[in-house]
Amino acid sequence: MTAQFHLQPLLDLANTRTDEAARRLGELVAAERDQAQKLEMLETYRREYNERFVQAARDGMSPDAWRNFSAFMGKLDEAIAAQRKLVEQSQARTVEGQQSWIAQHTRLKAFDTLSQRHRSALDQAESRREQKQADEHAARRRFDSGSDDEGEGES
Repeated sequence: MTAQFHLQPLLDLANTRTDEAARRLGELVAAERDQAQKLEMLETYRREYNERFVQAARDGMSPDAWRNFSAFMGKLDEAIAAQRKLVEQSQARTVEGQQSWIAQHTRLKAFDTLSQRHRSALDQAESRREQKQADEHAARRRFDSGSDDEGEGES
């Protein structure tokens, strides 16, 4: 009969929370990657648009076209700045998620270590009990066989 680990509910809870923290961290990493990809797309588009602007300026353009190009470049720059801010926020959330996972994992390892010690102590107790039974059985056999020898010698 083995005694149940008295902290098993806490070990189970720590395991669940670690799994949840890992899942959440995965979501945060994916969101950060998406935000970074959007930023990269905006920056690529801006470079391409700037190249067209420069080429159009070389070829000659009207003042209205110049204003439109310039205004659109300004809007792209604003979008890029906003996207950079989103990337930074996403990176900060990912760092927080990593710290949360590390804290949960550390807690889980602590409970798991206690659980392993508990199992080890139970195994050692069981081993000692089995050894004691074996020793008692061997002693009884020796005693019983010794009684038989004495009886045979007296006859």
